[in-house]
Amino acid sequence: MQETFRVTDLAPPSALEHLQEIASDYDAILCDVWGVLHNGRAAFAPACEALVNFRAQGGKVCLLTNAPVPKAQVIRYFEPLGVPDNAFDDCVSSGDATRALLARYAGKSLWRLGADEGWEHDRFLYEGLDLDFVEDPAEADFGLIIGLRDQIGGEHPESYRDELKQIAKLGLELVCANPDIQVRIGDKLHWCGGALAQIYKEEGGRAVYAGKPHAAIYDLAYAKLEQFGVPRSSRILAIGDGPVTDMKGANAQSLDALYVGTGLANHEGGDFLSDVQDLLSDNGVCARYAQPILTW
Repeated sequence: MQETFRVTDLAPPSALEHLQEIASDYDAILCDVWGVLHNGRAAFAPACEALVNFRAQGGKVCLLTNAPVPKAQVIRYFEPLGVPDNAFDDCVSSGDATRALLARYAGKSLWRLGADEGWEHDRFLYEGLDLDFVEDPAEADFGLIIGLRDQIGGEHPESYRDELKQIAKLGLELVCANPDIQVRIGDKLHWCGGALAQIYKEEGGRAVYAGKPHAAIYDLAYAKLEQFGVPRSSRILAIGDGPVTDMKGANAQSLDALYVGTGLANHEGGDFLSDVQDLLSDNGVCARYAQPILTW
């Protein structure tokens, strides 16, 4: 069954100059990683400082990323990028949520779509699970979308449409390990697995998602926060740059959301607040606050 997202309040977001203005209103933060803390090349120092200071005041921070890898792999890149380890309490990834989902398919045959060299890189997702990999989707019980076969080389998701259309006719359910459509690496946007899952659905296929904006990854995050003494009913702020992932997920979870403009969208040279409201409205989502870059 597909999850349904409803937004009851499409009021424009309030401009926020500093996170400290509202910090005392929240016990915890669920914060996106790519586009908020770093751009894949370097950390956004003010954003890292904001989370460090929030934690220094007693707040808890759980990072929430759609990266299709385990949290250990996400965190491994923080030090070279400049993200300090005292900016967060824990991290939950779409990779973690995907593995939990794949475990339900024990004993089934699996067709996988991802970079050829990714077998070793992505082994965490399926290593140790009772799954049988097949090369022909017609022989599979279900499928797994990790990403494009050549994501960095400039491949476009549309080149997969005919292939995905034929697989959709088989009635194969595909698990999408990364619901993001695109991700910014440095100053360039790269396509992600979510773009392929979107095409698959357009062609009549069934796709299952573990990451944002869907509930599975939030359930993992709530469990982490509970370990730090922050119950699910607490005052929690969601921070992100993605309208259809971060904001949509926050809306579905009835969380206050803070949109930051350092990620996918280009807000340079315009009226930031007006641009953000147009962006959010176009995607049928809302945010309580908006900030060009996360700052304390």
